[in-house]
Amino acid sequence: MTDTSILEIALMTMTVAFKLSAPILGAALSVGFGVSLFQSMTQIQEFTLAFVPKLIAVGVALVVSGNWMLHTLVNFTQDLFDMVPSLLA
Repeated sequence: MTDTSILEIALMTMTVAFKLSAPILGAALSVGFGVSLFQSMTQIQEFTLAFVPKLIAVGVALVVSGNWMLHTLVNFTQDLFDMVPSLLA
C-alpha cells in the first residue's frame, strides 16, 4: 500500500461524501434562505417556522434522491472491496 493509493482512496471518499451530502444540504440551504428572507420581511421570529420547513425539505430530498444515494454508496463500497487485493500486494 503506497501513499498514492491512500491519497486516491481519500480523494474518492471525499468525492462520494460531497455527492451524497449535496442534495440534502442544498435543500436545507435553499429552504432556510427562503424562510429567513420571509421572516426578515415580516419580522416574525418563530423558531418552528425555520425548523419545520427545513425538516420537511430534507425529508423530501431524502425520498427523492435516496435511491441514487444508496446506489452510489454501494458502488463505492464494491469498488473499495475490489481494490483490496491490489492494495495488499
